Amino acid sequence: MSTPWPNPFIEQRADPFILRHEQHYYFIASVPAYDRLELRRASTLLDLRHAEPVVVWRKPESGPCSELIWAPELHRIDEQWVIYFAAAPTRDIKDGLFQHRMYALVCDDADPLNGRWQAPRRVFSQFDTFALDATHFAHQGKNWYLWAQKDPAIPGNSNLYLAELLNPWTLKGAPTMLSRPEYEWECAGFSVNEGPAVIQHGDRLFVTYSASATDENYCMGLLSIGIEQDLLDAANWRKSARPVFTSNWDNHQYGPGHNCFTQDENGEDVLVYHARNYTEIEGDPLWDPNRHTRLKSFVWREDGTPDFGVPPADYTSVP
Repeated sequence: MSTPWPNPFIEQRADPFILRHEQHYYFIASVPAYDRLELRRASTLLDLRHAEPVVVWRKPESGPCSELIWAPELHRIDEQWVIYFAAAPTRDIKDGLFQHRMYALVCDDADPLNGRWQAPRRVFSQFDTFALDATHFAHQGKNWYLWAQKDPAIPGNSNLYLAELLNPWTLKGAPTMLSRPEYEWECAGFSVNEGPAVIQHGDRLFVTYSASATDENYCMGLLSIGIEQDLLDAANWRKSARPVFTSNWDNHQYGPGHNCFTQDENGEDVLVYHARNYTEIEGDPLWDPNRHTRLKSFVWREDGTPDFGVPPADYTSVP
């Protein structure tokens, strides 16, 4: 089944996101300095490893999005390129959390690596609170925005919310909360639901997400819904009581998560995620740069659910 991808695939790139669009693959991720947005492009998935990064935006010296540029994603929405990212005005922690809000960069040119990107627009939601990890998907003829955010009335760091988009930077209608940290494996170190990613298979839509602190406790959960059902009715969503992708001590892979999905050139589904190969982190895990981007081909079970297996051990050469 599996393509044996080199592992790590790209070093020191956390929160990885790969978009396959027309004849190219695009890669974007958090950089260790958290100070810029850079894109790579290649004609094959494997060639992204050595593609030259192009900086398309750098954080300003001051202002609302001048610190801690996190978890960018590149999307193609109605003939526009859009990069979603989270940023903060300072590195200060307030009420136990960073001060991130969500932003959208838009480019109307055909080439996102060389086009003109407009100034960041704030994406406002129902709360003026810590918010991050926005993603986009199209479904039922609509554009959807899915993200993580703190609700002041709910303990923990972040829950998952879904809303329809009016345009790439404006939500339409009231958001729905899809999930909040409730299981023990979602609340190790911190109570977190974040980093959602969407994939459709058969008659169901699946949302993976990441939970717990960003050390070896980090892992992935799974939500699902029928493709014909109302996405904004929270009662239609089903949540796995167990994580679906976790640290593996035998393979020395720790904290796998913040994933997305792509396909290789043969149409095989590929899980894109980050993980470390050690647990001995000095200081805050946030400043440890070795959450490397990794790829793993995966299969679907007979019941239609994804089987991600376990994170494979490091191997840099492909047989």
